[in-house]
Amino acid sequence: MGTQKLSTLKRIVHLLSFTIAAAPIVFWQIIKEQPHVVIVIQPYFFTAPWIRLVSLFSKRKIWLHIQDYEIDTAFELGFLKFKWLRRFATLIESKLLSSVDRVSTVSNRMMERLILKGVHPEKTFFFPNWVDTQIIFPLENNAAFRQQWGLTAEHFVALYAGNMGVKQGLDLIIKAAHELIDQKQIVFIMCGEGAQRKQLLLEAQGLDNIKWIPLQPYEQLNQLLNLADVHLLPQRENAADLVMPSKLSGMLASGRPVLTTARRGTQLAEIVENAGLVVPPNQVDLFVEALLTLASDTEKRTLWGKQARTIAIQQWDKERILTQFEQGLLNCIEL
Repeated sequence: MGTQKLSTLKRIVHLLSFTIAAAPIVFWQIIKEQPHVVIVIQPYFFTAPWIRLVSLFSKRKIWLHIQDYEIDTAFELGFLKFKWLRRFATLIESKLLSSVDRVSTVSNRMMERLILKGVHPEKTFFFPNWVDTQIIFPLENNAAFRQQWGLTAEHFVALYAGNMGVKQGLDLIIKAAHELIDQKQIVFIMCGEGAQRKQLLLEAQGLDNIKWIPLQPYEQLNQLLNLADVHLLPQRENAADLVMPSKLSGMLASGRPVLTTARRGTQLAEIVENAGLVVPPNQVDLFVEALLTLASDTEKRTLWGKQARTIAIQQWDKERILTQFEQGLLNCIEL
């Protein structure tokens, strides 16, 4: 996207991604600056009162972007349980969704859910997670970065890089590492932070086939992703089609195969089936079997890696997606 286009977007958009405590400050800033469009990014449910105030007082277009369905996820994963509370939260969510001018989300299945929630199709916009395929790309030689973490070309690296939260189901990786403790060439790399990291470290005590590395600077993200012989993408079963992991686009762009846990027929499964292996959630034995298959078949890994790279370029390339988004913004202004 050119400099002139970026300048235009800065004039017409005020991006909201705030904490509850900061909401009043951001609200008055919007009232003062009077942007053409206000984009609100989750947690949208808890910012709902402020969205309504912005809409009423600024008379500006409101664009709501949903990265994951936080209400559905909370109930499906058991964080919240009461049926009356779900009905109440769903009612508030419905009123919020109907009050904005545009609603976008990141996958086709999540788009379908918007319609089921009562959003008119003309108000929806497909805005998937994007990746800069000029910055994330396959490296022919990443030996120096491997050596930095005590890895050689003989090691088969199963990499998880991302948030370590509950909905990822990362305990599956620890269980797989226990099962594969005697496979000395297979090394698990866990990179990231999150609420579950301390618990995962406790579960992994005594395992010398897992390396825990800190978050890497953005300048080394491509080297990090190229550490992988396979990217690991576990997901809790009930999270399917409520989220589309943003980390997937970088995994694919790195030209490495992906091993994920998802039910057949979910969008995550349909994508990864062409770029690696999919096993059912919570099935440690099948997860281990898939890892052994990947570790033993260089030819398949190469094929799936090439297909992964093609998917990233064709579906999630930064320039294509942001150009479409820019046009969507301009259309929203003209409503």
